[in-house]
Amino acid sequence: MNKIYWTHFIHHEWKLYMAATENGLCYVGSPNKPYEEMEKWLTKRFPKYKLEENPKALELYIIEIKEYLDGDRSEFTLPVELKGTAFQLAIWDALTKIPYGEKKSYSQIAEFINNSAAIRAVGAAIGANPVLITIPCHRVVAKNGSLTGYRGGLEMKEKLLTLEKGEQ
Repeated sequence: MNKIYWTHFIHHEWKLYMAATENGLCYVGSPNKPYEEMEKWLTKRFPKYKLEENPKALELYIIEIKEYLDGDRSEFTLPVELKGTAFQLAIWDALTKIPYGEKKSYSQIAEFINNSAAIRAVGAAIGANPVLITIPCHRVVAKNGSLTGYRGGLEMKEKLLTLEKGEQ
């Protein structure tokens, strides 16, 4: 049976669950959410996998996320394993193209994938992003620049954007 390794990541005020398969990081959760949120998400998308707590298996991912949260990393190099529709995968890939410290609007993401009419669908796909922080959906804002919904909560979104501006 395939395994998904998980850990409860704690670094300064950050407390979140994360998980990876042997192919890559597959989940980074919202801060202070329970284990059950991660478990429900993973068992729905990886039904034939067994969850196993194993911080050692996530060590390289932990290092990169700590470096990012400490302001010492601006991009992630380790693989991800994403489960989603072709449209979601295209949106999540587009998010990785937003440079560190920059923001894009939902309409700009829709235009980037050559589907300018799909703004609401873009928002839904962004909201379904399973790998917070490393797939930088926090860099997407309303057209007028205001912060809008974020699976990790607006407080997390604001903290990440502030971090990327170098104003920790």
